[in-house]
Amino acid sequence: MLDTVKEKSSTQTAAPHPLDPLTADEITAACTLVRAAATSPENCRFPTVRLEEPTKLELAAGGTPRRAFALTLDVVTGEAIEHIVDLAHSEIIVRKVVPNREAPYGQPSVMLEEFFKCEAVVKADPGWRKAMVRRGLTDKDIELVQVDPFSSGFFDFAYERGARIVRAVSFFREHLQDNGYAHPIEGVVAVVDLIGGKVIDLTDADPIVPIPRKKRNYGAHEVTNPRTDIRPLHIEQPEGASFRVDGWKVDWQKWSFRVGFTPREGLVLHQLGYQDGMRKRSLIHRASVTEMVVPYADPTANHFWKSAFDAGEYGLGTLANALELGCDCLGNIHYFDVSAADNNGKPFVMQNAICMHEEDYGIAWKHYEFRNGLFEVRRSRRLVISFFATVGNYDYGFYWYLYQDGTIQLETKLTGIIQTAAVQPGEKYKWGGMVDDNLGGPTHQHFFNVRLHMDLDGGGNTVTEHDFVPRPWGHDNPHGNAFDTTTRVLSHERDAAAIANGETGRFWKISNPNETNSVGNAPAYKLVVNPSPLMLAQEGSYVRKRGGFATRHVWVTAFDRDEKYASGDYPNNHAGGDGLPRYAAQNRNIENTDIVVWHSFGHTHICKPEDFPIMPVEYAGFTLKPTGFFAANAAGDIPPERNSRSVLAGDPQNADGASCCHKG
Repeated sequence: MLDTVKEKSSTQTAAPHPLDPLTADEITAACTLVRAAATSPENCRFPTVRLEEPTKLELAAGGTPRRAFALTLDVVTGEAIEHIVDLAHSEIIVRKVVPNREAPYGQPSVMLEEFFKCEAVVKADPGWRKAMVRRGLTDKDIELVQVDPFSSGFFDFAYERGARIVRAVSFFREHLQDNGYAHPIEGVVAVVDLIGGKVIDLTDADPIVPIPRKKRNYGAHEVTNPRTDIRPLHIEQPEGASFRVDGWKVDWQKWSFRVGFTPREGLVLHQLGYQDGMRKRSLIHRASVTEMVVPYADPTANHFWKSAFDAGEYGLGTLANALELGCDCLGNIHYFDVSAADNNGKPFVMQNAICMHEEDYGIAWKHYEFRNGLFEVRRSRRLVISFFATVGNYDYGFYWYLYQDGTIQLETKLTGIIQTAAVQPGEKYKWGGMVDDNLGGPTHQHFFNVRLHMDLDGGGNTVTEHDFVPRPWGHDNPHGNAFDTTTRVLSHERDAAAIANGETGRFWKISNPNETNSVGNAPAYKLVVNPSPLMLAQEGSYVRKRGGFATRHVWVTAFDRDEKYASGDYPNNHAGGDGLPRYAAQNRNIENTDIVVWHSFGHTHICKPEDFPIMPVEYAGFTLKPTGFFAANAAGDIPPERNSRSVLAGDPQNADGASCCHKG
């Protein structure tokens, strides 16, 4: 089977599992009920519609009702209301007004229809049009200008308090497919009141910076000299893939889990477990990326306010791509279609939103024993579950990897187009790197936060922090080569807000102290933190208050069903202080209880010419590795490849160079 597609999952069984995403019929039922109860049904919009998930305890008790969460926004009054709908009884059981007019404010995410509304409002504004004319644009040019609505941040300006606003920046284009980011219009920023439908503040700065006019397009039809020496690469699985899919339930070798999806987070993994002999062992109840923030380091008018919370202000799931075979995914693919609600509450299908396939990952383990000629090698295989979201100029891929030895990995892929700044001729850009003539890229950071609701072997879990430290010279270290591992039990939430330390190799273990492994210790998984920056914005700055989760690499909190997101429920136009810093300030017990581990990781980006016009993929992420969880190498039972050939004793290579997996 060459690069073929398996049947896609978009249909539900007659009785959906309590964790399955909402069906199209359920979306229709929930939104119809909520709209009918609205004060002005014609003005009712739906920024978010998702499953209201049951907790672990509710699932264990059984008989879990299907419920929908529907957030509405009145586009005339600006009132936002949360609803929880009991789908079986067609009843709204919770109705709560969002207090977005009171400090610290906070708004529902920006809706797709508001992107188009913003552009129309800006282009109709006389002040903005005058600013375009000042920069040499004609009426015909103005119609082609690209207007980018951008979540506005918060700086306590009077017009921000309790308002539903976006800031808009503009880019010149000669035609619709021209790369506008090569032609930023510097010094012009419009603040748009989305409820009032008007520009309420306009920056038109002096001196005028000329618009860079050099074309930097990247479409295949504009690449004049493409490579000609690339031959096809086929991924073949003639007997099909090794995974089994039943609706949203997946089994792959010893792994099992359920796939979920929400408008804010996108891909969710539920009830992740591993079959260890006769025992199915639970690892993580729920895993997802709940937030990311991208703060910029340029203090000028076009950029100081840029700090997009791409999950909470736009919705990673809302902006998911339709993935394409041979481009986004390669091999024997299983796609999941996702039912979603548009801004009017009408269901539609997000085609190919999630991609799942197997990948070869090199050597899993290997040894050649020269004394007796025993030569064994096994190849590693991993299961990949992924989705991609395009948020304005950037594109983000989220790839969960499950390995045969029990390892879990999340890798984020950062690509797309950088934000740009016009630079005066003959000058250097002060707030980042030059990427082309008169064109700079502002230095910025990307921070992601993953939420891991742990369930290691069920029951209570505990997190410990460990460092490697040299042992002092002495009678127990006479040669100076000994070093120790320290252990600190994180017993309360304030103890657990921690920063990684590469010098000491700091790591964290999540264990179940109620169980004993084969060597008498608690079974555990180790959180392996990759080198990662922290928020560099100054203490007291609004972006730091709003993105407080990015000031620590690791947080641990007691499970609370209302604490879903690292930045809080409504980071859009929020003054800050919500999310993980607020959760952890409660200082609840986190030892031997139901816990959530949150990990912040990311990338600091100093732009360079190689990042433009399209940025090569940058990677960030983390790994969870079994540490005393299994009694032996969990991948020790991988059989040799069926087409492998034995080697002669004492000779680990065939005479003809063929690869070998074992000597029988």
